[in-house]
Amino acid sequence: MNASAIKYGAMGPRDLVIWGLGLVVMLVAPLIFSSSLAITMLSQMGIAIVACLSFNMLLGQGGMLSFGHAVYTGLGSFVAIHALKAIGDGSFPIPVGLLPLVGGVAGLFFAVLFGFVTTKKSGTTFAMITLGISELVFAASLMMAEFFGGEAGISANRVIGKPVMGISFGPQIQVYYLLAIYTIICTAGMYAFTRTPLGRMLNAVRDNPERVEFIGYSTQRVRYFSFIIAGFFAGIGGGLAAINFEIVNAADSLNGLRSGGYLLFTFLGGATFFFGPMIGAVLLVFASVLLSELSKAWLLYLGLVFLLMVMFAPGGVASLIMMNVRVALFGKFHRFYALYAGLIVTAAVMVAGAAAIVEMIYHMQLNAALGPTVRLATFELDTSSPKSWLIAVALLVVGLALFEVVRRRYVKVWGKAQEEIEFEIKRRETA
Repeated sequence: MNASAIKYGAMGPRDLVIWGLGLVVMLVAPLIFSSSLAITMLSQMGIAIVACLSFNMLLGQGGMLSFGHAVYTGLGSFVAIHALKAIGDGSFPIPVGLLPLVGGVAGLFFAVLFGFVTTKKSGTTFAMITLGISELVFAASLMMAEFFGGEAGISANRVIGKPVMGISFGPQIQVYYLLAIYTIICTAGMYAFTRTPLGRMLNAVRDNPERVEFIGYSTQRVRYFSFIIAGFFAGIGGGLAAINFEIVNAADSLNGLRSGGYLLFTFLGGATFFFGPMIGAVLLVFASVLLSELSKAWLLYLGLVFLLMVMFAPGGVASLIMMNVRVALFGKFHRFYALYAGLIVTAAVMVAGAAAIVEMIYHMQLNAALGPTVRLATFELDTSSPKSWLIAVALLVVGLALFEVVRRRYVKVWGKAQEEIEFEIKRRETA
């Protein structure tokens, strides 16, 4: 194996172990979480992982802030759903399992078409162009009802023909394993892209475009080719969604909220780490499926979490994980057991009080006709009783005060641990 293969393509034993564990987790997960809701959520997580990772090829690896990534997942979904209908009437004889590739080709085609325009600029201009294209495509979907299906969308049946080896894609578990296979392959493909010369050059364009131009590379071409590859994987994600839901609607698949969701949760997961968008994808499904059902104020909670992450952990959840892994590798994590327990308990008290206040206010504004009581987890709150309000405020105030005490202690211990780690690093370098 030559040196370039070692540098750009080969995986070491640690990489193989990580990928093997990831494969095992995806195969075993539906055996542990076997309810229909759990399998449905796992399926959506696979779709979201592919979409968020493809988006992060632009944002995290290339520094390209796109407000229109849903264009490529959505158009991939529409082409895939039309292909599924064609398979059903016999005019497009391919296996249903290959439909995600049809969506990928569609995403690639539209990325070639739109990317030629968008990647001519970078920075804020690039972001505004992607936003404009997103709005144009969504507006076109309202005018081209034959292709986009109008408000009702396009639906199809994935159970077509005779089952092959007992696989008909009727049961959700069969669909899940199809999605899991594509998720693993796409994740591995996008990880491999980061280790190619084009992937490395994309990082250079993100960090220092002037130097890239100086050594003879075209930053526009690097962005364009990377944009095309990201569009291909986004289209695969759209094709997976078409198989999973059997219906595609422009209002859900092409609107700006979908693109904003990819941006928001990729950032929350950690755009500077490859596995960060995977964490964000899991959070995306939990927020859209569970949190939205538990509370009408879920967007408020989501906005507050995003605000706090931007202020205190701009690297996302992945950065928090990696900082603690670093501390653990230097044998200093035992100092934080009690502190983390204190932070979790005090934060839970504070959040309980804040959530009680928010839920009671929302109930009074939106559901007052249903009576004065509102349920929060296993508790019932009476909006007409001063006692409920006093308890909620007390929990918020006491929790906030205790959290601040523990936080200050945590910051002091964390700073001392970092100083010791830096000292140890310098000692090893000079040894």
